[in-house]
Amino acid sequence: MYLRSALVVLAVCLAVEVRGFYLPGLAPVSYCDPTDESNKEKLEQGECRSKVELFVNRLDSVESIIPYEYDRFDFCVPTEEWAKSPTENLGQVLFGDRIRPSMYNITFLKDEKCRDLCGAKSYDPTNADQSKNLNFLKRGVLQNYQHHWIIDNMPVTWCYDVEGDRKYCNPGFPVGCYVTKKGTPKDACVINPLYNEKDTYYLFNHVDIFISYNDGEGENWPGARLLSAKLEPKSINHPRAGECPEDRPLGLPGTKVDKTATKFNYTYSVEFVKQNGHKWASRWDYILDSMPHTNIQWFSIMNSLVIVLFLSGMVAMILLRTLHKDIARYNQMESALEAEEAQEEFGWKLVHGDVFRPPGSAMLLAMLLGTGSQIIMSVVVTLVFACLGFLSPANRGALMTCVIILYVCLGTPAGYVSARMYKTFGGERWKTNVLMTSFLVQGVVFSVFFMMNLVLWVEGSSAAIPFSTLIALLALWFCVSVPLTFIGAYFGFKKRPIEHPVRTNQIPRQIPEQSFYTKPLPGIVMGGVLPFGCIFIQLFFILNSIWSHQIYYMFGFLFLVVLILVITCSEATILLCYFHLCAEDYHWWWRSFLTSGFTAFYFFIYSVHYFVSKLAIEGMASTFLYFGYTFIMVLLFFLFTGTIGFFSCFWFVSKIYSVVKVD
Repeated sequence: MYLRSALVVLAVCLAVEVRGFYLPGLAPVSYCDPTDESNKEKLEQGECRSKVELFVNRLDSVESIIPYEYDRFDFCVPTEEWAKSPTENLGQVLFGDRIRPSMYNITFLKDEKCRDLCGAKSYDPTNADQSKNLNFLKRGVLQNYQHHWIIDNMPVTWCYDVEGDRKYCNPGFPVGCYVTKKGTPKDACVINPLYNEKDTYYLFNHVDIFISYNDGEGENWPGARLLSAKLEPKSINHPRAGECPEDRPLGLPGTKVDKTATKFNYTYSVEFVKQNGHKWASRWDYILDSMPHTNIQWFSIMNSLVIVLFLSGMVAMILLRTLHKDIARYNQMESALEAEEAQEEFGWKLVHGDVFRPPGSAMLLAMLLGTGSQIIMSVVVTLVFACLGFLSPANRGALMTCVIILYVCLGTPAGYVSARMYKTFGGERWKTNVLMTSFLVQGVVFSVFFMMNLVLWVEGSSAAIPFSTLIALLALWFCVSVPLTFIGAYFGFKKRPIEHPVRTNQIPRQIPEQSFYTKPLPGIVMGGVLPFGCIFIQLFFILNSIWSHQIYYMFGFLFLVVLILVITCSEATILLCYFHLCAEDYHWWWRSFLTSGFTAFYFFIYSVHYFVSKLAIEGMASTFLYFGYTFIMVLLFFLFTGTIGFFSCFWFVSKIYSVVKVD
């Protein structure tokens, strides 16, 4: 009977048509030559396309935190189609992405040569608006603002040679470059010796676009698929329409007063290149392979593993030797004299009646633990999705969207952990506890974010969040996260408090004079050193992806580093907790949270170092934005690491005192 049922199920499964699916943002698009009559039916049925759409994104710079929309620089924009922009997700809006259609008319397999984009641009110095637009364009050139274009959901890259005979493919290209008053070429001006006139802005008003494709020969595709889109920016002073002499760069005067009108054109050329030897599935490889990170990442992992092995050996020595010996001797005492001698020798057992005494500011600690648990779960689930490929670079904004949605939906665990720990601490003001869990940290983050948004709004930046998005974020907070937190807190308070293995004495024991290394502050400062040592190399690449606008894709490495960070925080906190208990200091609740949480302080110091040594940011607005975003990241990282340290120490203390027999 069971065999017959199994055969029926198998037959049904075989009869069902199996269809594959693509992750969002990763579905391939086929293109057909519109001049080929055999493709007419495919084009009419929508199986392939003939027009290759080029989208433009916001412009940003490593010298400024403030991005701007494409039309802010007075480039050529299609006024009628500007409103028909692709819909951005929540993550794209928060990151300042503003993807818009462009005037570049590209047809598959149709090469173009020096095609004009929108006619001549004229800037009269006597016209205030035109003079303002030209000065803003020069400012963008001076601060090295970068274009970000998209073709077939791929970044249009500018590939150039770097040190070591390597080629770096940048997913963007500059607006132009500047030669200083001393004749020193800055940034991209080094690519052409003709860009040599002092105090001159060279505007890249022409691009040569090279699009490679696989025509699908021998594949089950209805047409060709695009593999890459590369370009070469050039500065050209066009003598007349249709002519692009490369030996005549377009130089805009710097501080020199020019009373004549400035006129120039934007032009482009397109060339299609057939590359059947390359696969569509690996078309991102040429960008990612140009980033020399792999060897450094493996070095980072090995460095972190050495630290973990060192700490694991120390913890194993304590658990398998010191504690085993202490507990065995303590449980085998036969006389009061032996007990007294043991108590004098083994200090951590003397505080058994005080080690679970409720901490000060118990409500605040419980609230931080609840929010920290919420952050930990959000990060872990997001990394799992990223490692599975759901949050690839092709799916723009998906990472931030996933983090926010997960954080909002994980309000229930936050409320449960906060309420359960607060009840364990003996707290009774449950209403205040659940309100603090719902609003304190989130309110601080939103307040800082709102102030930064005001600065972006004043600066006219594309990163300024629209009012409707702010309302949506508040709706997610108040209508989803807060109710879920209340539900979690309800179940947390319904549960019995966590039972401790030993009773707490009514009269607190006096703590003896502590040596320097067992005092609270030195222990907390030392506790964050090793965890930070495990992550600082990975932290460099993360900051590069945020502030230097590089693509971050090594989520497998990041997952390993986060796992190593969790282990290191746990073991470092357990070690220091044991040393403090041996010194008869039983105030471990807050100390365990702050010991691993102090890693965030080193994170902040490293961010300051990165700002000073790696970035060339100028202006009060950009500086405020940098440290505003850094404050948010440091705060969340503090809660992440602090919660890990607390629960590790809580498990350790409960474990060692549960096997000690106390009268």
